[in-house]
This record gives sequence, structure tokens and C-alpha cells, in this order.
Amino acid sequence: MLKTEMVLAEASNPIIPDLSELILGIVAFLILLFILKKYVVPRFETAYEERAQKIEGGIEKAEKAQAEAERALAQYKAQLAEARSEAAKIRDDARLEAEQIKAELRAEAESESQRIVAQGQAQLQAQKAQIIAELRADMGRNAVELASRIVGESLEDEARRRGTVDRFLQELETAGDGAQIGAGK
Repeated sequence: MLKTEMVLAEASNPIIPDLSELILGIVAFLILLFILKKYVVPRFETAYEERAQKIEGGIEKAEKAQAEAERALAQYKAQLAEARSEAAKIRDDARLEAEQIKAELRAEAESESQRIVAQGQAQLQAQKAQIIAELRADMGRNAVELASRIVGESLEDEARRRGTVDRFLQELETAGDGAQIGAGK
């Protein structure tokens, strides 16, 4: 019995497989390998290729988008610089126009001022001449009246009276000019 148990024990070693199982396992493995190589691996390859193309296409699109964004940024910067220079030009033109308008208004104001001053001087001269004429007439009457009181005779005669008045006024003017010249020194 012991011998049979040993033979049985040797025949059923769990580490060493039975020859029929070993062959069946190898055949099944080869069939599985063939199926994987024939159907599964090509699908994985195509999926991998598609994925790689998508990634490369995404990278290309990203690079194109980045290049386009850089072009747009450069264009934007150029437009911004152009707008700034145009704004500076408009500002300078407005400043020049303001200076021109200011100069024109100043010239008009000076012209108007000179016209008003000239008009005022003309009015002043006219009033002065009128006042002098009125004063001469009043002084003439007063002088004739005073002279007739002093002389005691009536100076009714028009020619005499005018001659006396003119002479008196002439003396006053001469005395006034001498007083002005003396006051000017």
C-alpha cells in the first residue's frame, strides 16, 4: 500500500501539470494570441493612431490659434499705436486751433477796444469843443457885461463886442498856454 500511495502521489503532483492539460493550454494560448493579433491589436493600433492624430491636430490647431492670436495682438497694438498718434495729432490740432481762435479773439478785442477808445476820444473832443464854445460864449457875455460895468458905457455894438471878446479870449489862451508850459517843466 505504501508503494501505491507513492506512485499515486508522484502521478498527481500539483506543481507539474498533466501533459494533456499542458498541450491544451498551449493551443488555447496560441488561439488567444492569434485572435488578439488578428482582431484586437489592429483595433488598438487604429485607436492609438487616431488618438495620436487628434493630439497632433489639436497641437497644430493650438499652434495656429496661438499664431493667429499673436498676429491679432500685433495688429491690435499697431491699431492702438495708430489711434494714440491720431489722438495726439487731433489734440495738437485742437491746441493750435484754440491758440488761433484765442489770437483772433484777442485781435478782435484789441480792435474793438481801439475803436471804442477812438470813439470815446472823438466824443471827448466833440464835447470839449462844445464846452469850449459854450464857455467862450458865456465868458464873452460875462466879459462884455463886466467891461461895460467897468468902462461905464454900453458895448452894444456887435463888432466892438466881438473884437473885445476875441481879444480877451486870445489873451486867456496865451496865458493858459504859458501856464501849461510852465506846469510841464
